[in-house]
Amino acid sequence: MLYLKTLIIVVQLLSALGVIGLVLLQHGKGADMGAAFGSGASGSLFGATGSANFLSRTTAVLAAVFFVTTLTLTYLGAYRVKPSAGVLGAAVTAPVAASAAPAASAAAGGSAALAASAASVPATDVPK
Repeated sequence: MLYLKTLIIVVQLLSALGVIGLVLLQHGKGADMGAAFGSGASGSLFGATGSANFLSRTTAVLAAVFFVTTLTLTYLGAYRVKPSAGVLGAAVTAPVAASAAPAASAAAGGSAALAASAASVPATDVPK
């Protein structure tokens, strides 16, 4: 699970850096007037409007990847394993002190001490 979280964090970091870089590369709305008078945008690699479409679509894809990885990390961080419920619907746990006492008395005294200590411990598995 640790490797999965690490992989998702790396993907999220790369997508965040990509979004930052692509947003900084894009022209603002005021740059359209300069491009109309031949400031070099029409001779670019993607054509007159091809770079704007390519950059905006790539930014949208990277933003979606960032959003999905953020939700996935939130889900994985909030996920907790719940203890299994018994047949009656409640989690059954044995008392720790009661399980140690019969073992010590059986080693020291015999079966009479074991029966007496077992009788004093309330039963946890009896339905109410």
